[in-house]
Amino acid sequence: MKYIYELHKTMVTRNLILVYEGEFTQEITKSVLAMAERNMDAIGEDSSVKRKVFNVMVECLQNIVKHSDEAEDNNYANRNAAVFMIGKQEDKYIITSGNPVSNDKVAILQGKLEYINSLDKEGLKDYYKDIIKNNKGLSPKGGAGLGFVDMARKSGQKLQFDFEPINDNISFFSLKTIIKRSTGKEDNE
Repeated sequence: MKYIYELHKTMVTRNLILVYEGEFTQEITKSVLAMAERNMDAIGEDSSVKRKVFNVMVECLQNIVKHSDEAEDNNYANRNAAVFMIGKQEDKYIITSGNPVSNDKVAILQGKLEYINSLDKEGLKDYYKDIIKNNKGLSPKGGAGLGFVDMARKSGQKLQFDFEPINDNISFFSLKTIIKRSTGKEDNE
């Protein structure tokens, strides 16, 4: 039972306000979003920050639901499990997600994320419009590739990501997005 206390200490130390690990469905996604919204309402979070956090959460959760691949590895306990976490610090929210992806997608995802991170605010806006106008990147699962661009635009930050190999076929894709909270000072200083 000590692991429960250790988990609790980790969550407190890392300022985690919501953690979900397991299979993601549309129903679970709705529940996770509702819990996070109630938490932000309870602390009286600024509506513009809440909108940004909510938007990034939606994109992360949709990415997990639509694009997770099953890890075909008997040594990997939860073969199609993903993880979603949101943490709140005094000056920011940290939204983290992770899910298995096929190794043949890693280079494509990495290239897309590196390109998005290379763009400034105006470049992201132009790229977003270009994707919509030209239907670039429309995937068989219904994504147009706008999610990562939208996350970068809403957060105003670079997207942090990593790929940890699980086996020869699957890697674990981790994505972290930071949303700055208003601190009473202008962010444009």
